[in-house]
Amino acid sequence: MKGLATTLTDPTLLLAVLVAVAVFATFYTLASPFLEKGNLEKRMKAVSTEREQIRARERARMNAEQSKTSLRAQNNQSVRQIVERFNLRKALVDDNTVNKLRAAGLRSQNALNIFLVARFLLPFVFLTAAVIWIFVLGNLASRPFPVRMLAAIGFAYVGFYAPNIYVTNLMNKRQHSIKRAWPDALDLMLICVESGISMEAAMRRVAEEMAQQSPPLAEEMVLTMAELSFLQDRRTALENLGLRTQLDIVKSVTQALIQAERYGTPIAQALRVLAQEGRDERMNEAEKKAAALPPKLTVPMILFFLPVLIAVILGPAGIQVADKF
Repeated sequence: MKGLATTLTDPTLLLAVLVAVAVFATFYTLASPFLEKGNLEKRMKAVSTEREQIRARERARMNAEQSKTSLRAQNNQSVRQIVERFNLRKALVDDNTVNKLRAAGLRSQNALNIFLVARFLLPFVFLTAAVIWIFVLGNLASRPFPVRMLAAIGFAYVGFYAPNIYVTNLMNKRQHSIKRAWPDALDLMLICVESGISMEAAMRRVAEEMAQQSPPLAEEMVLTMAELSFLQDRRTALENLGLRTQLDIVKSVTQALIQAERYGTPIAQALRVLAQEGRDERMNEAEKKAAALPPKLTVPMILFFLPVLIAVILGPAGIQVADKF
């Protein structure tokens, strides 16, 4: 046992084990992208069944809305009563708030009511929790009373803006997904338009193909297709797409489609140019991230790579010096 303990605590053995682990991790990191399997078959299967899934979801949604005794209707009623009793729409709602909720995928009136109730109640919840944590549990006892009171008010302030932070985060994720898939969607729409398919059928086809890559984009395409089919003014349906996404690249495409609808100009060339601009913008963002990568890697390299490199280079020399002395 003593010999085993001596062997396991030998600096040479420990150094060799650490170097071996570092080398294995490096090779695994370099080889892992080549070992990943593609999911093309799974994606094609999901795309082929997306239409039936959307139809089933829409049928379930309509059945839920028609049901008067559903839990969703009761939640709508209670939240709406709170909003109407305290007149929260007049105090907290503006055009920017509604547009942000739409861009985050929260388009229903129930979502707006829940958002208003959250902004109204969370400050009191955060303030109560802060008062209990500071004054009841005795935290920050060494601080003066004004400082502790200011900390409690700061917690209430955070609670007031917590719903906004959540909606902004959700909106950014949806916009990022739509922005990444938008050039590919324009290419598919261009192919459909040049083959003689109408705009509604082209959007339906694009929604089916892009459902796996970007579900938010497929959802927006389906909504736009429905509005193009039922609204009297097609311009309103296209403008609603830009308002729901809050993206300049989408608004530019909708403006091109509106001009083509108004003046009868061909939209194939406009879609081709806009798709190339979206692809160039996506490449520019990737180049910006790549240019910002070296400063971000400085600290990890100092903490993880340099110690291993120094151990590999100076380790044998240090062992020889230790044996001689």
